[in-house]
Amino acid sequence: MKPMTGWTAAAAVALAAITGAGPADAREFRLGLITPPSHIWTKAAEAFAADLAAETGGAQKVAVFPSSQLGNEAQMMQLLQSGALDMAFMTVAEVSNRVPDFGAFYAPYLARDVAAAGRLLKSDVALNMLQTLPRKIGVVGIGFGMAGMRQIVSRDKVTTAADLRGKKLRITPFEPIRDFYVALGAAPTPMPLPDVYDALANGQVDAIDMDLELIWKLKFYEHAQTILISNHMMFPMVGLVSARVWSGLSEADRATITRLMRRHLDGVIATAIEEEGRFLAEVEKTGREVRHVGPEFFGEAIAEWERIWAPKAPALGELRAAASGG
Repeated sequence: MKPMTGWTAAAAVALAAITGAGPADAREFRLGLITPPSHIWTKAAEAFAADLAAETGGAQKVAVFPSSQLGNEAQMMQLLQSGALDMAFMTVAEVSNRVPDFGAFYAPYLARDVAAAGRLLKSDVALNMLQTLPRKIGVVGIGFGMAGMRQIVSRDKVTTAADLRGKKLRITPFEPIRDFYVALGAAPTPMPLPDVYDALANGQVDAIDMDLELIWKLKFYEHAQTILISNHMMFPMVGLVSARVWSGLSEADRATITRLMRRHLDGVIATAIEEEGRFLAEVEKTGREVRHVGPEFFGEAIAEWERIWAPKAPALGELRAAASGG
């Protein structure tokens, strides 16, 4: 486990000041995430907080901090490991930076659509992978949520994959998606979510990798000439609790938190499946060019990704079998 940096130590002090007491005293847990207040992940976190307070008669509360208020995901992971942050709804991308096996979730076209992705994330194969997290990185995985499938928004017209070669393409900062776009010949550019709109507007990046909900809600389409509906990757989220915090909870408290958090994580999956079509319809109304493409669009990049990641992510075979119903 990494020692606390100057940033994480300062953040721990700030977090304590926010509540006036640690969770052992007030049982006011802190839950961080990077998504804005309007996003389904944030809404699910707030609903979980409300249910936990109601079920415990206010004895346990959760303060939700959206929009990267507590730092980016790497910083929040450090806080979870130290016990300075209690909970987080975090992209599996950040987990895969520390546990490469989780990179298997980002295999191109592992799931054919958002509904198939949701079923896979609720499968025993996926849930069993969470059991390794306390030992490997000091967090407890409760269950999975997700955003919609990944799409590409480009400032310039895109007809073939060759049009993306050499283009600066914003990605979430993690290796599986970086390797995919390197194989495609693009220039993947890691960037936190709050910076993306301005970067696309001013040409700091030429294109972005994003889900339909945020393409619509954060108006990334306003600076697009072409939107590729490719569904090339699923984008899972995981509900995490600090292992240090978890160790101080009673079995009854653990059971309550697990049941309620997993209920709302499952709700995120259900909402993502239900809303994907609506977000697509809204994007199609914007007047931007919307092109639907499949695996053939990406050519050899998919095989190249597999060559790199199959040895690093042994869970890929099991996940692929589960995704195909095997």
